[in-house]
This record gives sequence, C-alpha cells and structure tokens, in this order.
Amino acid sequence: MSPSLVVELLCLGTFGGFMAGLLGIGGGMVLVPFMTIIISHRGVPGDMAVKMAIATSMATILFTSLSSMRAHHKRGAVRWPIVASIAPGILIGGLLAGAGAFSLLKGQALALFFAVFVGVSATQMLRHRPPRPGRELPGPMGQAAAGTGIGFVSGLVGAGGGFLSVPFMTWCNVPMHQAVATSAALGFPIALSNTLGYLVGGWALPAALPGAVGYLYLPALGVVVLASMSMAPLGARAAHAMDVAQLRRVFALVLYGLAAYMLWKSFHT
Repeated sequence: MSPSLVVELLCLGTFGGFMAGLLGIGGGMVLVPFMTIIISHRGVPGDMAVKMAIATSMATILFTSLSSMRAHHKRGAVRWPIVASIAPGILIGGLLAGAGAFSLLKGQALALFFAVFVGVSATQMLRHRPPRPGRELPGPMGQAAAGTGIGFVSGLVGAGGGFLSVPFMTWCNVPMHQAVATSAALGFPIALSNTLGYLVGGWALPAALPGAVGYLYLPALGVVVLASMSMAPLGARAAHAMDVAQLRRVFALVLYGLAAYMLWKSFHT
C-alpha cells in the first residue's frame, strides 16, 4: 500500500473507532461511505467498490466491537441477558444476508438501501417520542426475531446494528446508555455471521485490488483495525460523560450526513 493510503486508513480507523465507542454502532456505518471513496479512487468500479466497502467495514467490527464492549462492560452498562436473547437471531439473519442477498443485489441498490434505512433511523432518534411507560422488551422468541431482522439489515449495509438495536431497545424502555452499551456487545455476532457470509458469497470472485479476497479488502481491514481498537474505549468514555439528549443528537446528525453521501452514491454508481 502507498503511504498516502495508509494515512487515509489510519485516520478513518481512528474516527470510526471513536464513533463505535460513542454510539454503539460498531463503526461500520461510519466507515462505509469513506471506505467507498477510498476504494473507488483505486480504480475499482462503483458497484464492486460499494460491496467491498460494506464487507470490509463489517469485518472491522469483529475487532472494534470487542474493544468497545469491554469498555462499556467495565462500567456495568451492558445488559447481557438481552445480548443472549437477541444474538441467536442475529447469527441467522447475518448469514442469510452475507451469503445470499448481498451477492444478488447491485451496489447501487445497496447504497440506496443504506441511505434510506440510515435516514429513517436518524429521524426516529432525533424526534424521540418517549416510549409508553409500561412497554418492555418482548420475550426470548420476540427478541430473537428482532435479532434476525437486525442481523439481516446490518449485513446489507455493513453496519454493526446499532442504528436498529439502539432505537429498538430505547423504544422498549431500556435506558439510552445501556442501549448503546448492549448494542456494542451485539456488534460481534453481527460482524461474525455477516463476514462469514461475505466470504462464502465472494470466494470465487477475482481480486479487485491486491490483497483482496472476494469482497474483503484485507490490507485496509488490518490498518483500520489497528487504529480503531485504540480509540473505541475513548469513545465509550465520552458516551458516559454526555447526557442522553446530547448523545441522541450526535447519533442523529452523524447518520444524516452518512445517509446523504450514500444517497448521492446510489445515483452515481
């Protein structure tokens, strides 16, 4: 890799890792638009660039989620029973997306899907209609079903699921800080199932860039992970220092910006 590419990826990993800890989004949602730009500038056609950005960004969550989860766990904020109930569905949904739908859809459709889903999530977070006081999380089967949907959609957009799991948990009266922390813990099963799916779905593809394996751009993965893992604990510390309203606004504004770029990309791929 050229020195300029290494610097770009280090900056991206630093920012993505911090946002992973701050917002419990695994960092992938932040990485996808910027990774798309970086890969496109290396001569990869737009359709493949979007898919490689999604898959590589998701793979980074295997590592950043562990760092972010550990930081939140130290503060006692992770709701482990919720993780245990939602994770089985996530594994199923992630494999269905990564090994099936992801390979079949065009990069343009994935970019548009990313933009719409992220924009809706941002609006819901910013409006923040207080949940009904008596509402609680559904039982284990209901949580597993929710996990299947979260894992599937996350696989299509390359995100750790926080843009769905955080609103879902807060809608069920889980406190915001606990929802962010629990979402960080859910990032690992999401990343594991989807990355395995991407490997299966893209195994026979020719390498679009040196060091690429199907949809995964391994050199970028290594550099981003090195930077992001060191920053995730700092993001988690910042999250616990902010009040809920601030955290919600930051979450929404970040998502709007990323949705706008991917909407533009969907019409220029």
